Amino acid sequence: MEKTILLVEDDFLNRRFTKKILSENGYAVSEAKNSKEALEILQKESITLAILDINLGENEQDGISLGLKIKEKYQIPFIYLTAYENQEIIGKAVSTSPYSYLTKPFKNSDLIASLEIAIRQSAYFPKQKHFVNVKDGDYSVQLDEAKINYIESDGNYLLFYTDDKVYKSRSTIKKILSELSESTFVQTHRAYIINKKKIEKFSNRNIIIKENIIPVSENYLDIIKQFLG
Repeated sequence: MEKTILLVEDDFLNRRFTKKILSENGYAVSEAKNSKEALEILQKESITLAILDINLGENEQDGISLGLKIKEKYQIPFIYLTAYENQEIIGKAVSTSPYSYLTKPFKNSDLIASLEIAIRQSAYFPKQKHFVNVKDGDYSVQLDEAKINYIESDGNYLLFYTDDKVYKSRSTIKKILSELSESTFVQTHRAYIINKKKIEKFSNRNIIIKENIIPVSENYLDIIKQFLG
């Protein structure tokens, strides 16, 4: 299986140099010059590991903030490449639990070794589950998001449809989207969110999940097509 590396580096020459090393060693590479582009790639593509430069340019979110987002939302291994040797910055970087930290200039062999070690180590640690707080009747429970088929807005509440039952939560579509895994859930309509892993059929107007018809709004159609690849 081909391993795809997300390379996040604002400097074009450094990015081209690193991509060349990766390509020569059999990796597929997706490139991003800032956090915004990186997050768009993570939402659409299956990434094995991310390489993050810490300094992504003036007025841009830094690589450490992006690393934290990747850790919380995407749970893929990542390593830092940076020219920084400042202890304060190193401390902040280490707090996000990277699999490695390489300072520039680095040896090609050190980069490839760091990648392979990170990929192998990550395979031994099961991905952390994500939960959302919902109501089961009068009781508050934590619902594993992997069990959610789709979510429907119903007035001031959200209805969470699973194989077994329907849960409820006083929340909004916008708020719950910020809490769910961006790589798994997408809004299809002003009142619906779906789990892409549960889709059985898809058209430009509807999505079928467990024989339930979920509407697709024209406003979200392009996003859905990109999301589903």
